Amino acid sequence: MSAALGGVLAVFQTPFTADGGTIDRSAMETQFDWLFANGADGVVFGMVSEVLRLSSEERDDVARLACKLAGGRGHCVISVGAESTVVAVRHAKHAAACGATAVMATPPALFPASDEQLFGYFGAIVEAVEVPLVVQDASGYVGTSLSISLQSRLHAQYGDRVMFKPEAPPIGPRVTALLDATGGKARIFEGTGGLYLIDSFRRGAVGTMPAGETVWAQAALWRALCDGDFDRAYRIAGPLALLVSQQTSLDLFVAVEKRLLVQQGVFPSDAMRGPTGDPVDAQMAEELNRLIELLRRAVDDV
Repeated sequence: MSAALGGVLAVFQTPFTADGGTIDRSAMETQFDWLFANGADGVVFGMVSEVLRLSSEERDDVARLACKLAGGRGHCVISVGAESTVVAVRHAKHAAACGATAVMATPPALFPASDEQLFGYFGAIVEAVEVPLVVQDASGYVGTSLSISLQSRLHAQYGDRVMFKPEAPPIGPRVTALLDATGGKARIFEGTGGLYLIDSFRRGAVGTMPAGETVWAQAALWRALCDGDFDRAYRIAGPLALLVSQQTSLDLFVAVEKRLLVQQGVFPSDAMRGPTGDPVDAQMAEELNRLIELLRRAVDDV
């Protein structure tokens, strides 16, 4: 893709057979067709793709398949974060060779690395490939938040070869702080499922990386913002925020997203890789159904 990375980049789910043992390649293809048909500007292989529950060989396979399925239709961003610089660089080189538009990396989670060590980690990834790196501050899932000084230093060193996905609260003030620290030049993606998209857009975000189960709503919201139709944007954002607020852990994000993809006829199974429980009980399922209906009404209210 020659266009700059931006817009709605949907984080796809990794579909498994009912026993969770095998990746369902057919369902993967159906999912990509559905995501692009419903307004995605690109796709992302990310944390809620259950990337940490895949073997290295499976990560390679999914990255290769994702780049192939996205080819010619939109951007493809591949997560390459790992517990060591060597492994992260290895994943980055593989993703670039497969045709990824960009790579994305979380910091290591098991070791509380210093800013200097993290600068070396992220810098090694950038220098290993020609595609851009999205630095993901996934502190809601792993580790502690990345400092603004570290992120601004990465931008000063590498320019737009480094972009950012801040997920550490408070989201809005940290978006503004990063932009201020980079002279307004940092390219920033909202990364909280659309929960703070309006505020992030007003502050200067160039896109969003939400999970894909409501891509039709995320795309409608983004287009409304780009068109300056904030009345429509707020109507969509209300039920969307209520839906996202139900997802309070990584497992809940995955469980809800896969359940909704099954309901919409995209996946044949909502199987997750274990060990994990079923965090969605009957009452939550009913509430999810109510919120999806409210969201559809808001999107259709043109």
